[in-house]
Amino acid sequence: MKLIKVASSILNQKPLDWDNNKLNIINAINEAKENNATIVLLPEMSITGYGCEDAFLSTGVHKIAWDSLLDILPYTKGIITSVGLPILYKNAVFSCAALLADGEIIGFVAKQNLAGDGIHYEPRWFKPWPAGVISNINVKGQKYPIGDIVFNVGGVKIGFEICEDAWVANRPGSIQALEGVDIILNPSASHFAFDKLQTRKRFVIEGSRAFNVSYIYSNLVGNEAGRVIYDGGALIAMSGKLIAEGERFIFKDYSLTYAVINISKTRTMQARISSFRPKIEDDNSLYTPFEYRDVEYKVSKLNLKQSWESSNHLKEEEFTRSVTLGLFDYLRKSYSQGFVVSLSGGADSTATVVLISLMVHLAIKDLGFEGFLEKLKHIKAIQDKVTVPEIVQELLLTAYQGTRNSSDTTRNAALKISEAVNANFYNLEIDNLVEAYKVMIGNAIGETLTWEKHDLTLQNIQARVRSPGIWMFANLKNFLLLSTSNRSEAAVGYATMDGDTSGGLNIIGGIDKAFLRKWLIWMEKQGPLGLFNIPELVLVNEQQPTAELRPLSSNQTDEADLMPYEILDAIEKSSIRDKLMPLEVFLIIRTEFGGIYTQKQLALWIKKFFILWSRNQWKRERYAPSFHLDDENLDPKTWCRFPILSGSFKKELVALEVFINE
Repeated sequence: MKLIKVASSILNQKPLDWDNNKLNIINAINEAKENNATIVLLPEMSITGYGCEDAFLSTGVHKIAWDSLLDILPYTKGIITSVGLPILYKNAVFSCAALLADGEIIGFVAKQNLAGDGIHYEPRWFKPWPAGVISNINVKGQKYPIGDIVFNVGGVKIGFEICEDAWVANRPGSIQALEGVDIILNPSASHFAFDKLQTRKRFVIEGSRAFNVSYIYSNLVGNEAGRVIYDGGALIAMSGKLIAEGERFIFKDYSLTYAVINISKTRTMQARISSFRPKIEDDNSLYTPFEYRDVEYKVSKLNLKQSWESSNHLKEEEFTRSVTLGLFDYLRKSYSQGFVVSLSGGADSTATVVLISLMVHLAIKDLGFEGFLEKLKHIKAIQDKVTVPEIVQELLLTAYQGTRNSSDTTRNAALKISEAVNANFYNLEIDNLVEAYKVMIGNAIGETLTWEKHDLTLQNIQARVRSPGIWMFANLKNFLLLSTSNRSEAAVGYATMDGDTSGGLNIIGGIDKAFLRKWLIWMEKQGPLGLFNIPELVLVNEQQPTAELRPLSSNQTDEADLMPYEILDAIEKSSIRDKLMPLEVFLIIRTEFGGIYTQKQLALWIKKFFILWSRNQWKRERYAPSFHLDDENLDPKTWCRFPILSGSFKKELVALEVFINE
């Protein structure tokens, strides 16, 4: 038997952070060698970082990336390594995986299928490499092969599918299988989305089965560039079986997953179908001598799931772990000193505060206390702290900013939640500031502002007056101000620009209100792995969501202003995610909710949604960056583009009038 120990590494990189990226790569290679692996796979664009955007077009970036590759090269003595970087060839940029062996560059495989949908804009920077083409590239007087290459390294044939290559119908692996490839390496930069891991597992397992190979998949982990979170999850499969699975959502710089693969076994499986292969006259693979280490035969230990992945609340767990990891990386990579939240006592700002506290708990659980402090060594205020509550207190400042329209219910909830997580809490009364603005503008126009005539103006000024004070806290502490508007509100513009939208980052902007409320109930009663729950959240969960901007006697609620959140979210999915027209949306919504609401009411809500969606694109363009969590994202810079000025669906909405006028 020919047995080979392989390793797949996940890395937490940062675009253009050359020294840090290089150190993570070198550390991963060294650890793989220490554990007797002879092949180690690193993620796509691991040298530069995946999220370099237009910097990929800079010749200076290519030069530094090449220099980094040369710095890494000596560490590959005695091991086969794949590392990703952009390569400039004939005035075009290609996403490449460099194959290194025994301290030498063997060649570069170029990505054939580019991701150009959703958050991906690869065709803006890269060109797709044509299948079956191999050429040469000259760098600093040295010639290297580049293209669609199968490598023969010491008698073992290695092929590549780079990320998107495995997501298409005509996968490069299907051609490589005809060449008798033994191993397919897949270096990826696959962003997190709810339940996406199952899709990855399917193409890894099916690739290993259909091609009769060992299939090794690596990925990035963490918040690399600001908006996108990577969940890691290295995978190794052989002949249709998953034999090793790595960690997800780790706070560490890197992690390796190992397996022993049996090349003799996959070759035997290939031999069974050899009669179906076209005859190949020549072996066109690129041969490089290499001595493989002897390894002991044993069944690889398969960690099918991390403990939390077996939870009945998988979405709640994934939401918690993705957002807290994204938040932690944003804190350390932006060199901020902590967080400020304008805490209203409602669901959105409360969820934001709870996630910050969870970030500290989960990061320390993963890194240990010393590792946590080392990662945040730029924050001097926490370096002498010895407990989690002490650290949260230094990292989180909250402020309740009340007016005459604020209730004791929300004020008490804000106080108790802050106490529960041990945040610094300030109770600020801003009513005099609101009244001063009302008087100033009233005097200017010669008219007293009243709720009967100036409802929206009087609501918005309260929200906006809260912004300067909370920004002052952020400036005083050098903290990052988090805005607190959810995706459901973003869809219809139910947020005050420069009020509750103020901030540099919005960690709940990618999730709908209905799920957020469900998550808060879960956090009240159970929490992640049942290890951390906050009973005080009952003070928030028993409330009806309200902006508290009108007089208390009006009993203002969000759903009375808009529509039930379950209806809003269902309309948003059909109209924005699925791109259906108003009448089509109505037919779907009527099927789901027709037994609860009248046709007229449903049609009116759908009409309201489309009008508000069109009217408020300018707000979505100005929202703080948020994390990508699923294919219902509304971020116009990464996922959901819509014109600021449009026809507002006037013609399309006419079809609903028959139901509205019934």
